[in-house]
Amino acid sequence: MELNADRLNAQLQAEPLRPVYLVAGSETLLVLEAADAIRAAARAQGVTEREVYELEGRDSDWDALEATIHAPSLFASRRLIEARLPTGKPGQDGAKRIARFCADPPSDVTLLVVAGDWSKSHAGKWSEAIAKAGHVTVVWPVKPHELPSWVGHRLRQRGLKASPEAVAHLAQRVEGNLLAAAQEIDKLALLLQGETGTLDAARLETLVADSARFNVFRLTDAALGGETAQVSRILAGLRAEGGVIPALMGMLVKELTTVLALSRARNFAAECKAQRIWESKQAVYKRALSRHPPERWQQLLREAGAVDRISKGRVRPGQESFDAWLQLERLLLAIAERGALRLLA
Repeated sequence: MELNADRLNAQLQAEPLRPVYLVAGSETLLVLEAADAIRAAARAQGVTEREVYELEGRDSDWDALEATIHAPSLFASRRLIEARLPTGKPGQDGAKRIARFCADPPSDVTLLVVAGDWSKSHAGKWSEAIAKAGHVTVVWPVKPHELPSWVGHRLRQRGLKASPEAVAHLAQRVEGNLLAAAQEIDKLALLLQGETGTLDAARLETLVADSARFNVFRLTDAALGGETAQVSRILAGLRAEGGVIPALMGMLVKELTTVLALSRARNFAAECKAQRIWESKQAVYKRALSRHPPERWQQLLREAGAVDRISKGRVRPGQESFDAWLQLERLLLAIAERGALRLLA
């Protein structure tokens, strides 16, 4: 049966655990929450053993997964086995094995398939077999015009009443970032615990932080997307909040490494697939690639290493007076704007 996330939660509470589940979609937060609900239901029904397999491409070890499924457990009477498909496609071999499992599932195993991407082209006999033997939940991305409704629903789930103006205000602040929205709503639920009144926009303003300003995830997107004003605004907020540069550099270096690989690739789409880049993020990378050639991305990656060293006090001669926050801002602006490269000189 195909269920949305809300119906899945209700179904999990109303029935014994099914032999197999598929949770799919590129909206990471919602996919994780749906999968977590299945894991929680499994624990509540006495499933104490869990194994996870990352399966992607031709080298995926489906033999190991199948062997685990059919091997008796030494420690638990029931097991939850997860098969994670980052691209959402199990391939011919994997599809056959999943369908075979669904046709005759072992009584002591529940199989949870988590697909990191999904479209109509991903579906097939294997997903139909899952729907017949268990449940399929596809999480579609929340569109901008749907965000206020999503925020309002999330607030109600947390027991909060909010005016339409307050809902719209919060949706605007998080700028489409569902993780930021979820964090703010959870914080509101703690702050307003026990209160029964309706939250208005003015009260909301005093309770929530500007997630767009202080959001680490938005920082790299703003730089890659060429949003120079956003870069400075978000970075200033992070600094004011007491953020530390080494905690930011891991994400920045990862993004620069990804862009460098894309800049050197002959086939952008193929490299995006290899890098597990969701379709919704590809436009940001395309804008970044139009700004700098491969050799410049290599230079920017070296500069990131220099900023990281400065932030940790490992300075080279002549860098003793360098301010790490200023150097980081210059690097991010150079990423965002071709003309800002002179700041690195």
